[in-house]
Amino acid sequence: MSARTQPIRYHPALVTLRWLLALMLGVALVAGGLLLENTPNTEPDKIFMLRAHMSIGVLILLLMLVRLVVRTRTAKPSHAVTGNALLDRLSVITHWSLYAVAIAMAASGIALSIAAGLGPIVFGGSGDPLPADFWDYAPRYAHWVLANLLMALIALHVAAFAWHQWVKKDGLFRRIWFGTGN
Repeated sequence: MSARTQPIRYHPALVTLRWLLALMLGVALVAGGLLLENTPNTEPDKIFMLRAHMSIGVLILLLMLVRLVVRTRTAKPSHAVTGNALLDRLSVITHWSLYAVAIAMAASGIALSIAAGLGPIVFGGSGDPLPADFWDYAPRYAHWVLANLLMALIALHVAAFAWHQWVKKDGLFRRIWFGTGN
């Protein structure tokens, strides 16, 4: 595709998925880090919270995969150029890392669920108690590391947005927002 016909905005489906996933990831990270982490496994409400967290996690995984397909199959604007080759490369690495870490985090959550036997407890109403401590399962460590890495990547992403929006003032945000025009 030539530079003249290259769109100035991302496909509306990609924009919708981006903002929906940003909201869902925020909810899942806050719920996991603040609610689930601080609620004892003996609390009856913990099963409800786990059901919601696990459902959102699976939905995040599915939507991330859909977003990846849409991202690779639709026309997109050229990569942003900052005038600094290192920053330009870091931008590409960060964006693809967001995909990879979010997908890996969902996968580690599924692995933790399987290892701890959570399916029948959380979704099947087996009446069995939750395991005493999720840290007894190796995938819990991966889930924690990935959550922290994801939060760091999101912070870097937000910092880059702020730099583009208020320092560089290059209008880059329009590319991933709703609007008309190519």
